Amino acid sequence: MPFKKNKTAVKENRLFNALNVIFMILFSILIVFPIWDVIVGSFSSSASLASPGIRLWPENFSLDAYRVVFNDPSIWNSFMISVLKTVIGVTTSVFFTAMVAYAMSKQDLIGRKLFIALGVGTMFFSGGMIPFYLLIRSLGLLDNFLVYIIPALFSFYNMLILMNFFREIPVSLEESARIDGAGVWRIFLQIILPLSTPVLATIALFNGVYQWNDFMTARLYISNEALYPIQMKLYEIIVQQQAANMQNVVGSVIIPTSSQTIQLATIVVATVPIVLVYPFLQRYLISGMMIGAVKE
Repeated sequence: MPFKKNKTAVKENRLFNALNVIFMILFSILIVFPIWDVIVGSFSSSASLASPGIRLWPENFSLDAYRVVFNDPSIWNSFMISVLKTVIGVTTSVFFTAMVAYAMSKQDLIGRKLFIALGVGTMFFSGGMIPFYLLIRSLGLLDNFLVYIIPALFSFYNMLILMNFFREIPVSLEESARIDGAGVWRIFLQIILPLSTPVLATIALFNGVYQWNDFMTARLYISNEALYPIQMKLYEIIVQQQAANMQNVVGSVIIPTSSQTIQLATIVVATVPIVLVYPFLQRYLISGMMIGAVKE
């Protein structure tokens, strides 16, 4: 009897594992197929994209949509603006938030509970779009590159994640460093930050995705096209292309494409940089996310 029970249990486990594998394959297909469909559509001609049906490969392979996207010389300037604001924004935000979190992780900090209570309040309540616009204008950040950096300099949610991680670092490490003559800045820069690589990489990934995909900041506060990021520039191209398609021309050149293929191409162009960066930070993402699941 025990042998038959064990044999039945083995069969049940194998069946469960097989069903689990099938489910994961189907789930992966559901995730990957829409992405693949966007890529295939961006390389297809306007006529083939207008025809009904599912496309697994580009029909009438065409690069016309990408030519339209990159035909504007200012696209490269917008790309560099996005790169600069992402790199600078991520670096400054992570460093500044880490400084605040390190201070808030100290139980003997005067007014610590008050600061936390005020910070939690900002997570649920805000002044709204119009007061924030007036604040940006009063600070002189309209049509200013710093409007991408300063408002995103600090996130209380990210501060809580970092603070909880810093509290888990043994106090004995800091005490030993103080005995050796290290100051607060040296302890923070040479001990705390190197030990916090997983959580810092997670916060950097969150900030990087936000900075790269941020569209509303430029839409609301930037009117100078020289400061447009790639998202705003591609939006402008789509709007111009939709208007031009009414006459089927862009300038004086007839193009065999449509606004839909342009949109698909812009999605690919805007997504590729983040997709290329993500694998390098993936190994830190899971451990960093688990760190944030600590109370307070």
